Amino acid sequence: MKKIILASVCLFFISSLSSAQTSKTSAADRKVWLAYMDKIARPVLSNIATEQLKEKMPVVLSKNIDNPQSRTSVSYLEAFGRTLSGISPWLNLEGGTKEEITLRNQYRQWALKGLANSVNPNSKDYLRWDGGQPLVDASFVALALVRCPWLWEQSDKKVQEQVIEAFKKTRNTIPVYTNWILFSGMIEAFFCKYDLGYDKVRVEFAVREFANHWYTGDGLYSDGMNFSFDYYNSIVIHPYLATILEVVNTKQKTYNWYAPKLEKINQRYAEILERLIHTDGSYPASGRSITYRAGVFHHLADISLRKKLPASLKPAQVRGALTAMIKKTLESPSTFTKDGWLTIGLYGAQPSLGEFYITTGSLYICSNVFLPLGLADTDEFWTSAAEPWTSVKIWSGQDVAADHAVEIK
Repeated sequence: MKKIILASVCLFFISSLSSAQTSKTSAADRKVWLAYMDKIARPVLSNIATEQLKEKMPVVLSKNIDNPQSRTSVSYLEAFGRTLSGISPWLNLEGGTKEEITLRNQYRQWALKGLANSVNPNSKDYLRWDGGQPLVDASFVALALVRCPWLWEQSDKKVQEQVIEAFKKTRNTIPVYTNWILFSGMIEAFFCKYDLGYDKVRVEFAVREFANHWYTGDGLYSDGMNFSFDYYNSIVIHPYLATILEVVNTKQKTYNWYAPKLEKINQRYAEILERLIHTDGSYPASGRSITYRAGVFHHLADISLRKKLPASLKPAQVRGALTAMIKKTLESPSTFTKDGWLTIGLYGAQPSLGEFYITTGSLYICSNVFLPLGLADTDEFWTSAAEPWTSVKIWSGQDVAADHAVEIK
């Protein structure tokens, strides 16, 4: 009976993918988001929950891969951590329609079992937590647990101890002098949030470098010593900084000196990102990691979840822009394999777009676009009537206020 109910729920959301394409109602948008979230996350979470992730997930490597054996071994943690970080606010939510509650309850069960298996040395799906790339993806698991206290609190004591042990292994890795220092900082933010004793120096190093040395102006940071024209401000830098500051300031107010400035920087960059989404949902395919698809708008989704959008951006227009972008990046028939796994590419299967570090697991960072599902279906983000986003306004001839750089003092 349970299988029949779950199958019905899945069919309900999958059917909404097509039926809601032409709908202008805000309720239809949430159904579309839930359907795509389920389509992406289901293979990862359902398989790791039953100790079948390593058995079932096909690890496809970029044609330019640098270390095939190592990249393959880490790909499973990439898929799990990145998927979990995107759906975690929704897992932490209560309420919604009967169908959504049923779906969430299933994912909660999978998340609890998956987390337990990922840190259990006796599990077939015990994941690799030591080394360079595992630092990156352990931080996404830490981010998920920061975003979803429910998952941490519902995990039994043994699992919690094993998670702590896994995270402590990452301290042996010296992060690359780039956005990687935020990965170490996020893991320490997890320790801080749950009063587990955190390394203040690792957090301080991450915050100080970006705050004092790497801000370039107009809402953008350089990714280390040199600025790169890519989406890493959105993929990692802005959401990680905002989360780290929020966690630490809640406990100790250590970074109250920077929080107001960071909020202005976050808001300016949100304006820039929203303008990059064109009328059809496409966006400039510039810079590395473009195969992260919707994940390159992690920051716009994150600031929406935080309800910190600037006054210039209405939640409904951001919802419209992100909905169009989600559909655009996932609509190609070759986006998924016949078994439902993501392929390397931006619009379908485009393997040449993959850099030397891209594997199947890497692609699941796109799940972070679904963060606003952590807002209740009664929230303004979901209930407001549809509004055109900036590109739609401009290219339909509407009169729109000019865009200007913001000076942060």
